[in-house]
Amino acid sequence: MKRIAIAAATLLPALLLVQPQAGATTVRVHYPAGKDGIQIRADKGAAGWSHGVPATPDAGPVNVWTFTWPDALGDIQMKPALGADKVSIGGVYKLPAGATLDIYPFFGPPFGKVTIVKDFASPQLDNKRALRIYLPPSYGENAAKRYPVLYMHDGQNLFDAKTASYGVEWGVDETINRLVATGVMDEAIVVGIDNTPERIPEYTPCCDPKYGGGKLKAYDAFIVETVKPWVDSHYRTLPGKDTTAIMGSSLGGLASVLIAQRHPDIFSKAGGVSSSFWWNNGATIAQAPARVPVKFYIDAGTRDDDLDDATKMRDALLAKGWREADDLMFYKAEGGRHNEKSWAARVDKPLTWFFPWGSTRQ
Repeated sequence: MKRIAIAAATLLPALLLVQPQAGATTVRVHYPAGKDGIQIRADKGAAGWSHGVPATPDAGPVNVWTFTWPDALGDIQMKPALGADKVSIGGVYKLPAGATLDIYPFFGPPFGKVTIVKDFASPQLDNKRALRIYLPPSYGENAAKRYPVLYMHDGQNLFDAKTASYGVEWGVDETINRLVATGVMDEAIVVGIDNTPERIPEYTPCCDPKYGGGKLKAYDAFIVETVKPWVDSHYRTLPGKDTTAIMGSSLGGLASVLIAQRHPDIFSKAGGVSSSFWWNNGATIAQAPARVPVKFYIDAGTRDDDLDDATKMRDALLAKGWREADDLMFYKAEGGRHNEKSWAARVDKPLTWFFPWGSTRQ
């Protein structure tokens, strides 16, 4: 895949909120529409789905366009259009009656881009590695928009078959492009953190009788103290815990679950894909912590993929107070195996659970 580096755009000045009129349902569209202007298409009121009604530009150079409906019309579904004909990419926006919603649409091709940051140093582990950063479709188009962030391990395997294990990539970028374009998932930045020859010890706590391990705390500190602050300072992120997730597979899944358990103030979502819960005779299952405010996605395939241990981990979390379909999602992948091909086939499930369309606010 062609990789294009994108410099982090300078943020616009803080936006001044307008006071919506009393008894009104209001949308504020943040977009540099220029002379084309923004029109609103909706299921109620003067705007329809086949034609738009112009939104009103706010005073000043802040590129905000406002439109209101009377509360009496009830809940509204709408989409903005650039000019008369170019409707925004993705799903519809839903406004509860009386609400004021700020949205940050885009109108260009629904293709994100990946850039590589080489030789990113870890003072905690005394080594270097690459970061592979996926920037979503609107990143270069709508400079007012900020994004949730997903941190993933084994970065070499996420975006490019040429660097992936056994020549098979997860296709995370293509999957997000598709999910965003079809209005299933909100846009998100993905930070792929490459593994190193020290992958096993870096992704594991101490100490498995066969494999040893034990550098997970240092790797954890590398992500929390070095990678995340750097990403937040160089890209337009939403840095709070509610918009920050971590995910990996195999030992990377084990690492994700343990890191999120330690840092519920930083991560609100964690994905363990085919996680190695067998590590150290299943110590992670036996020592499942008291419930913390983190949503966990856990899965395994039905073919040689430690489904039994994944099921035990699910049961251990339920026993500690997690609630399935609320803050715990468990998926049994029929025919799934312990490899990138199987993970690519189901990565849409945690992505859409973590970042469903319309869930992100800034």
